[in-house]
Amino acid sequence: MKKNLLFLVSFVSIVFHFESVAQKATLRVACIGDSVTAGYLLADAANESYPSQLQILMGEKYEVKNFGHSGATLLKKGSTPYSKTKECTDAIAYSPDIAVIHLGLNDTDPRNWPNYKEEFDADYAWLLDTLKKQNPTVKIYICRLTPIFNEHPRFKSGTRDWFWQIQSHIPSIAKANQVHLIDLHEKLYHRPDLFPDALHPTKEGATILAETVYENIIQNYGGLKLAAVFTDNMVLQRNQPIPIYGTANGGDTIAVTFKQQKKTVIADPYGKWKIIFPASTQGGPYEMIIQSKGTNLNLKNILVGDVWFCSGQSNMAFQLQNSENGSAEIKKAIGNSAIRLFNAKGIRETDETAWDAATLDKTNQLQFFSGSWLVCDSISVKDFSAIAYYFGKNIAREENVPVGLIQVAVGGSPIESWIDRNTLEHDNTVVDVLTNWRKSDFIMPWVRARADMNLKNATNVKQRHPYDPCYNFEAGVDAFTKFPTKGVIWYQGESNAHNVELYEHLLPVLVKSWRKAWDANLPFYYVQLSGIDRPTWPAFRDAQNRLQNKIPNSGMAISMDYGEALNVHPIKKKEVADRLALLALRYTYGKSVIANGPSPLKAVQKDEDILISFAFAKQLTTADKKQLIGFELVNDKGIHLQSKATIIKNKVHITVPKGEKIRTVLYAWKPFTTANLLNEAGLPCSTFKLELDAVTEN
Repeated sequence: MKKNLLFLVSFVSIVFHFESVAQKATLRVACIGDSVTAGYLLADAANESYPSQLQILMGEKYEVKNFGHSGATLLKKGSTPYSKTKECTDAIAYSPDIAVIHLGLNDTDPRNWPNYKEEFDADYAWLLDTLKKQNPTVKIYICRLTPIFNEHPRFKSGTRDWFWQIQSHIPSIAKANQVHLIDLHEKLYHRPDLFPDALHPTKEGATILAETVYENIIQNYGGLKLAAVFTDNMVLQRNQPIPIYGTANGGDTIAVTFKQQKKTVIADPYGKWKIIFPASTQGGPYEMIIQSKGTNLNLKNILVGDVWFCSGQSNMAFQLQNSENGSAEIKKAIGNSAIRLFNAKGIRETDETAWDAATLDKTNQLQFFSGSWLVCDSISVKDFSAIAYYFGKNIAREENVPVGLIQVAVGGSPIESWIDRNTLEHDNTVVDVLTNWRKSDFIMPWVRARADMNLKNATNVKQRHPYDPCYNFEAGVDAFTKFPTKGVIWYQGESNAHNVELYEHLLPVLVKSWRKAWDANLPFYYVQLSGIDRPTWPAFRDAQNRLQNKIPNSGMAISMDYGEALNVHPIKKKEVADRLALLALRYTYGKSVIANGPSPLKAVQKDEDILISFAFAKQLTTADKKQLIGFELVNDKGIHLQSKATIIKNKVHITVPKGEKIRTVLYAWKPFTTANLLNEAGLPCSTFKLELDAVTEN
């Protein structure tokens, strides 16, 4: 009996010993935060909140506990201080080995940040110090805030600006207190579809949070990966430093060999790495080898030359095979191996169909575009942009340089879809376009109707679409902005022609947005809308023409003389691309070519004649040497008068009808126009409106 009792005591002691060892081996993870951490709005927060999902990812060696408190502020004097909550007391008593803190969202309340912002850093330091005193070996991560989207009721009244002020404090707090930083903002900022109330993520959003925290703690980002722009057959930009970049596990060493040079780098704690090779002159083909921990990536057939980014809507996407003489050009393309094409194709056309669930899901996940670099040949070029191809062919021939063309274009897309979110959020003229855009008068009715058709089967009220403001930047453009580029060609506007004044505001905004993301000196050349029987197009073409003077380092190619009265997709693409190429050759490459058509300087009245003088015209002429047409006058009553115009001594002369008081001269002011004024290089004059000079010649 005594022997059995002794055995039982010994057995229990051994069990308790192993349990104690096991408990000590288990690392305690405390997730500290507000309602986003707590799992507010989730159907089953106990299992769906990010800490709950993190527990599954971390496995048995970790114990993850949720110490989130809805409404909590970091500020001690805030509306609901986290420091005074039971969750805070419990988190400190838990004595975590790892603490993940996500606080600050509720500090954007007008009761909080405006009053006590000077105390934010010190209050954060108090929380960090308190955790360290409880467990001196605790590993602390503080988090950049998850997004607050524009539908938030206080967004424009202060929350937007206070959010970004708080966001800017968090990295410096991490550095000052020697704790780690996790970015919970980056992966969710482009996913408004996961935030039904603009503040709290869905289960899928919580999954992304859990995965992000897991990756940062474990430093496992999926091993060596190159950014998607790096593939066989690519063109790297000449005469600029060459960055090669991607992701790897935190702390891994990456080696890149290119042109007999080998460089190494260690991936940072966020799994990102970049190696920069010195600028190179044109040449190739070359190979590149990227290595890390037994993974070898070998890229072949690389050229160094000039890269042009080609974007817009359907007239940029218009395929070479559908253009005039396209079939003949495709047969000749086999000889253009110095031209490389990256066609970022959409997974579906924005045609008049309802998309299936798989397409809708991929679109939400920003997986709408995909592609890789291909050598230009009769197969790869046939469905490539005709405008981009002919432009690139011109540059390659005139500069004798390899040319890489990146096409990211979506038929029917409005300009709002191509501008980054942060820019639109902070532009008070158009920030409201982000709110329920499918019902917004900012967006053309046709655009909204087509999106409604594509999204007919969508169940998420915030379903994304390529016409969605920001979408094409987030899903398409952003992937290329770290890749050095010579310049941009742009053909878009048909889906914004309903609101000329808005486009006048938005095109400079887009260019500034891209230059901020890419290169402050990025050349930007664009195509003016053609002639077609749509009433707003003359004013739209005039606005596009004037924007050349507002946007530095830009130029416009005129296409109205190749338009078709009833077809928004004219098939003459080579001629328009040739004009784009002239602009690039003149203003980017410094060639002595004439790139601009006649541009009106002023209109003055002398007796009964109005005289119009022009820049970019040594000799005015007309298409096919026919009679000059396209001018009309507007009198002081606003009545349009058809007027005969002639070219005399390189000026246009118009006789004023007897008794009329003229205030404005119009040229090519018909939606579909046959106006025919050219300069000596055969380049046309743009649609224009010119007020009569106040000073009248005698």
